[in-house]
Amino acid sequence: MSYSFLDTPIEYLKGVGSKRAESLKQELSIHTFDDLINYYPFRYIDKSKIYKIKEINTTNSYIQLKGKISNVRQIGQQRAKRLTAVFSDDTGSIELVWFRGIKWIKDKLVGNKDFIVFGKPALFNNKYNIPHPEIEFEDQEEDKLGETLQPFYNSTEKLKAKGLGNKAIGKLTKNLMLKATDILRETLPEEIIQKLKLSSKEEALLNIHFPKNQHLLAKAQSRLKFEELFYIQLNILQSKVNRQQKLNGHVFSKVGKFLNDFYSQNLPFQLTTAQKRVIKEIRIDFGSGKQMNRLLQGDVGSGKTLVALMSILIALDNGFQTCLMAPTEILANQHLKTLSTILEGLHINLGLLTGSTKSAQRKIIHNNLISGELHVLIGTHALIEDNVQFKNLGYVVIDEQHRFGVAQRAKLWKKNTIPPHVLVMTATPIPRTLAMTFYGDLDFSIIDELPPGRKAIKTLHLYDSGRLKLFGFLKKQLTLGNQVYIVYPLINESEKIDLKDLMDGYESITREFPLPEYAVSIVHGKMKATDKDYEMQRFLKRETQIMVSTTVIEVGIDIPNASVMVIENAERFGLSQLHQLRGRVGRGTDQSYCILMSGYKITTEGRKRMEIMVRTTDGFEIAEADLKLRGPGDLQGTQQSGILDLKIADLIKDEKILKYARNLASDILDADPNLSLPNNKLLKSQLIKLFKSRPNWGLIS
Repeated sequence: MSYSFLDTPIEYLKGVGSKRAESLKQELSIHTFDDLINYYPFRYIDKSKIYKIKEINTTNSYIQLKGKISNVRQIGQQRAKRLTAVFSDDTGSIELVWFRGIKWIKDKLVGNKDFIVFGKPALFNNKYNIPHPEIEFEDQEEDKLGETLQPFYNSTEKLKAKGLGNKAIGKLTKNLMLKATDILRETLPEEIIQKLKLSSKEEALLNIHFPKNQHLLAKAQSRLKFEELFYIQLNILQSKVNRQQKLNGHVFSKVGKFLNDFYSQNLPFQLTTAQKRVIKEIRIDFGSGKQMNRLLQGDVGSGKTLVALMSILIALDNGFQTCLMAPTEILANQHLKTLSTILEGLHINLGLLTGSTKSAQRKIIHNNLISGELHVLIGTHALIEDNVQFKNLGYVVIDEQHRFGVAQRAKLWKKNTIPPHVLVMTATPIPRTLAMTFYGDLDFSIIDELPPGRKAIKTLHLYDSGRLKLFGFLKKQLTLGNQVYIVYPLINESEKIDLKDLMDGYESITREFPLPEYAVSIVHGKMKATDKDYEMQRFLKRETQIMVSTTVIEVGIDIPNASVMVIENAERFGLSQLHQLRGRVGRGTDQSYCILMSGYKITTEGRKRMEIMVRTTDGFEIAEADLKLRGPGDLQGTQQSGILDLKIADLIKDEKILKYARNLASDILDADPNLSLPNNKLLKSQLIKLFKSRPNWGLIS
């Protein structure tokens, strides 16, 4: 009965209808009764206390008052129309004001009765008023499920226009809950509920929508947060189990001439302990007979590319072709140049395929791939085109993987009958909670030390008043033969935001550093790819000494001679982006610098970001701090994954719950990998219900 009832389309709920239903579907993805029941309030207001007007001050948020209403007046015409009234108790009076629903409210404000007024005080012309308060008679009774805590639901302007604001959504939910009581089915096994002392599902839903007190609300939140995170982890970990059970992988059993010759003749520097550890982890995967799906994390300059190259050589030693996919043509070209130089003399055939590759060259590449003559293909999105076919693709490396869509990455799997091993790399460290949630089905490798000879980048924060000091420092660095990046957040001046823009910056830099002594390149996202590449190449060849740019160089070409990164309006950037930009310097042996410029008017959060950047170069510490400051929504391109559609849990605040949920899910799958035992029947059916419409991320990371 519960299935059929909860799966009822939302238009059949009294008070909804077809038009409102369409709005609920489009705006909030509420399609069924079950969706509405699981659309939770985002906050609660305690209505147990009655305030006095004299107690109102700037610290009040929402308050409740009891008194009489007088002097009701309608003022203005058309769009400027508003309704005002004077509300009084025995300690004073305050103005109430409404701009919408005036006729309905005016008709309600009749009779010499006591009213209950609820709203948020605002200060206007040094006097308090309450805009759009809720009002009801003191003796007015409602069939309330809750008593003192009033739920508030997120709505949208389109929904409000259809009469579906917070109060209306609450009323619909209340009507539905009254019908659904006693038929809501349990979604967690009794064993887990007893072990963790959780509320039942019915109690949790009742108290999340209409809690009678804070204690019951906290219990409901705890139950629903655990359940949400537990099923996400169970799904992720079971995907990993399924992959390991079902997907065989190519066995790379030997280390041969390619790797041995490289190691003895071409290795540019001694491997770090972290690099050796990661190579060992990859070799174990290669020999397991199962398809590898591994995420390699490491800061810019930590030596990820060398690890990827050495694993590529193992694939070549075992008779397989490989490919390396990068997000931009500039980065693909850089990889080709780096690998060509470092592999010189080893008779390894490399190819490059990008959107700019000419038709004649494409034909040669396609033929050499099919014949097996081409060992390593480097490229951009062009690699995933259907007509790009390999003779025997065994290994895929994806650089800066978060810049590729899931569907794009998935296409590489179809380049061989047995899926190739996959190594995805990122220079943006991923916080633990995000890693557990988005990449929990992958195996992890981390390079957490820099190659020998690299010096830590010195980071300074300067205000605009220190610009002359900055110019003096830059001239000194340029005199030493070093090159400089100067990054701006905008291309053109914004009328709304007072920021230094790129073009204005370019003009001021060329005035301060004139030809012929200095040459300046400019790069931004609106330039053609060929023009960007031309300017980057000029900078690489040291034909220009200063690069004025937007954040398009965040993931860009490796220029060891660039030793200074200046970031204008640094307070406008997130921590992870600042860290990525800083990573563009420090690639050589000279001391490098990152200078963060900002105005004096800087938010508390902006100042915290500056302090963190100056204090540490640890990418993982920065990633954790960025997650806490910004939240997970914008990080790592995670919005593409669909997993972050959390209804109640918070990856930052609920890290302990997440870890416990993951450990419990792991223990269950260790004992019953396929959830085939009778006591796991509920878990299996719930997984299917929750994730049937979502892609299997474990198979396409």
